[in-house]
Amino acid sequence: MLKQQLQFKLSQKLSPQQIQLMKLIQLPTQAFEQRLKQELEENPALETGKEELENDYDADLDNSNDDINDHESINTEDINVDEYLSDDEVPDYRTQANNYSSDDEEKSVPYAAGMSFTQYLINQLNTYRLDEEAREIAEFLVGSVDESGYIRRTLSDITDDLAFIQNIYTTEDKIASVLKLVHQLDPAGVGARNLQECLSIQLKRKEKNASVVLALDIIDTAFDQFTKKHYKKLMQKFNVTELQLKEAISEIEHLNPKPGGSYSGNNRIVEHIVPDFAIKIIDGELELTLNGRNAPELHVSREYNNMLKGYRDSKEKSSSQKDAVLFIKQKLDAAKWFIDAIKQRQQTLFVTMSAIMQYQKAFFLTGDERKLRPMILKDIADEINMDVSTVSRVANSKYVDTPYGTKLIKEFFSESMKNDQGEDVSTREIKKILETVIEEESKRKPLTDEALALILKDKGYPIARRTVAKYREQLDIPVARLRKKI
Repeated sequence: MLKQQLQFKLSQKLSPQQIQLMKLIQLPTQAFEQRLKQELEENPALETGKEELENDYDADLDNSNDDINDHESINTEDINVDEYLSDDEVPDYRTQANNYSSDDEEKSVPYAAGMSFTQYLINQLNTYRLDEEAREIAEFLVGSVDESGYIRRTLSDITDDLAFIQNIYTTEDKIASVLKLVHQLDPAGVGARNLQECLSIQLKRKEKNASVVLALDIIDTAFDQFTKKHYKKLMQKFNVTELQLKEAISEIEHLNPKPGGSYSGNNRIVEHIVPDFAIKIIDGELELTLNGRNAPELHVSREYNNMLKGYRDSKEKSSSQKDAVLFIKQKLDAAKWFIDAIKQRQQTLFVTMSAIMQYQKAFFLTGDERKLRPMILKDIADEINMDVSTVSRVANSKYVDTPYGTKLIKEFFSESMKNDQGEDVSTREIKKILETVIEEESKRKPLTDEALALILKDKGYPIARRTVAKYREQLDIPVARLRKKI
């Protein structure tokens, strides 16, 4: 039996224009420029530069085309916002930060056409007399060297690769003998299969003296004890004094653990970060500016406006004319939406960063990280009456130029903790103090996490040893034993 009922339902939906705005907001300058260029190429109704005359495209045109069946309207009920915002491939702006600013001078930085690291090694091989098989093996080994200068594969794997790829059937002993030749190439240590072998190769090339000989013995026979800094065991094993061990360790510390990185001609992508905002101190007050390339001059094409007006004024309207004018109207609407979205993007970026600047005013005036206030996304969202997700999109991928360097905006956000006086302090402040204490400690007897916790407690920050360990790891500082020096 059929039954009819009335049901009230409260739902929240986003229009395509709102989704477009959110996607624009999360783009940093470089990605935004690419998106703008793409839109200009795809939409002929969108033009750059200042408009000479007033734009005649207004709401009247919407009402004058009732006979046009806008069959390409978008049903917003079918849009899953999370999927829509995450279905793109990883954009370039997440892997590089070479964005530029229009308010900077256009400068092209010349780069020398350098030789690749592999070619540099092959050129050295050409100075050796080798038979055909040995040369092919040597070139294959050189081609297996990574950017750090290491060969990460085992001899058995290389033997199989030579057989399958190069049709060269050889033995591991033959490859090992050719590998010794590769070890003679510059920079010293290239072609090593691990750190121990890399350091050993470099020490064997150094001029022999007591310190170098002892250092070589340590690397070859007691590498594990050396990495764990068991200095007393090393002195007992080699029957040397503390001074002798210190000189040997000094020889090791001056070696290059990544010989490939020292090659000046190694072709690498140079990343340039041009900030999205700039903060300056003028007469003791903070001044915020938005990167000029985030505010392009755009307008709707007058030519397309005239086409639409011509259709409105024509008396006879054919089917082909209706199809053409439908296309024109859609492009004009898209151009207007895009221009409005850019204006809202500019306003959102400026308002959000302005609130962050005022919230962290003490830091921006002094540059002292200990003056950073605890701040979470909700604090700024409440301040500017926007959603937390909007603030997150602004903070996660954008940079600000300050008098103290270029900073990622999300670095200004941190949780809060209570000090001994019951005041909220930023975890960034505690990390900075922890870093300072470790820098000032005696390296002959580094402080343990428990000792660091006691020192921080005396300074008014009562935190547990586990928390100290967590902050130390976040600062990429090793444990006390590995910070020890003699």
